[in-house]
Amino acid sequence: MERWLLAVETNCNDPSREREYNNWYENIHLPDALEPHGILSGTWYKNINPGEGRGKYLALYEIETENIEQTMAAFWGNVGNLYERGRMTDLLEPVSITTYQQLKAIKKQDA
Repeated sequence: MERWLLAVETNCNDPSREREYNNWYENIHLPDALEPHGILSGTWYKNINPGEGRGKYLALYEIETENIEQTMAAFWGNVGNLYERGRMTDLLEPVSITTYQQLKAIKKQDA
């Protein structure tokens, strides 16, 4: 099995509704995004000083799969289903979507 990281940078397209956007992403979208097989976890971050053309928010999804193309097709198919089920928001403004293959991981050992 290979490990991957999906990095999704976004903005809220209506600053007056940013609290609503964060509530949707944290409580609805992150759990929904974990539905496809192979998506292990999702973590939500805020960039306190985003540069020009960068997203204020970053979601990182950890993936473990034998076939990344198949897993990503399932992921994007799930997103399409979420639109059909009314579980997406009109506040979402994607900035960047990138998939990284894990090359090496090390863990700090307790002293």
